[in-house]
This record gives sequence, structure tokens and C-alpha cells, in this order.
Amino acid sequence: MKIAIAGVGYVGLSLAVLLAKKNEVIAFDIDKSKVKNINQRKSYIEDSLIDDFLQKKDLNLFATEDYIKAFQNSELIVICTPTNYDEKNNEFNVDNVDIIIEQALSINKHCPIVIKSTVPVGYTQSSQKSFNKKNIFFSPEFLREGSALKDNLYPSRVIIGSKQPYARSFANILIDAAELSRDEIPLLFMKSNEAEAVKLFANTYLAMRIAYFNEL
Repeated sequence: MKIAIAGVGYVGLSLAVLLAKKNEVIAFDIDKSKVKNINQRKSYIEDSLIDDFLQKKDLNLFATEDYIKAFQNSELIVICTPTNYDEKNNEFNVDNVDIIIEQALSINKHCPIVIKSTVPVGYTQSSQKSFNKKNIFFSPEFLREGSALKDNLYPSRVIIGSKQPYARSFANILIDAAELSRDEIPLLFMKSNEAEAVKLFANTYLAMRIAYFNEL
């Protein structure tokens, strides 16, 4: 399967490396240095397993700064762009996600789009309406800094914010790329707004634990 990954930060790079084991992956980013490093098989984040995979594994992975080249023949587009929290407006800045969706639809109207960026509850449903595209869905990631690829290879759970066939296909791609058997990976299908809530609850729970330990 030909898969485009938009945004190759921590989440995007680890996912691109994971899926490039068994799929044709094209990574899109506006950062020239990231694109150059990927094509030279060099890691720009601290993750020893990613570095090892890039240098030693036969990955079908290519990076580009051209969104047209990335999206035009893709069968699946995964958005991993950053959504920094805007403290002034008290909301997530989802402009980068909106831009990627617009670019994708201008090139490849019928391709399913998976959002892995952190977004507010209801964003995916709102995007489906505003872009008039039903096959946009959300799938959260649960990765630890320094072991992102390991957490993809040995996932604690896979959550998909849709029950449609294209969403089930994406779930199968993630599970097939993992090092665990299907029976060992909890797989949950739910509505996109529920999946978005799971991600935000997980983030805030982790922050609460860290704050508590620090206070203690």
C-alpha cells in the first residue's frame, strides 16, 4: 500500500519507519533538513531503535517537500503535524491540520485521511462537515519520548475513531507492522470524538501523575 505521512516529527517519523517495513511510504514535511536526513537514512530525534531501523532495515521510505508528489497517488494519508496549544485563545491551533487536509483534497479527493495530531474533541467530525468528506477519521497515538518506535512495534492498544472499512484497513496495517500477535494487541473501534477524548484524557492523566510525583 502507498501511504503518505504528513509531518515527520516524533510521531510522524516513528510511524513512517514502522509502516515502511511492509508498505511504500512517502513522508512529507516543509523542513528541508528533516527530508534530507530521512533520505540519507539518518535520525534527527533521540530514539536508538529508529536510528537502527533507518540504517539497517530495508525500508521502502522516501521523503519530499512537495505535497503534490506525496499525496497524488497515495492510498492513505496520515496527518502528524503539530498542534500547539494556544494559551491566549485557550484552544489547540489546528491550522496545520486544516492546511494538510486542503492540500490532500486538492490532489487526491477520495483518499482516506487519518488524523494522528492532537486535536480538540469534535474536530474530526467538524472537518468531515466543513470539507464534505466522510472518510476522515482520528486515531490517537500513545508514545513515550525515546521509545516511540518501540511503542509502535509493541502497542499497548490500538484505537480507531471509525468503524468504516477503510478505518479497519488502517487498523490491520498497524497490527501487521507490529511485533506482537493480533491476540496480544487490544483493538478498539469507536466514534472519532470518543477517540479524541481518549487521547486528551491520557495526556492529562499523565501530566497529573507527573505533577503529583513532583509535589510528593
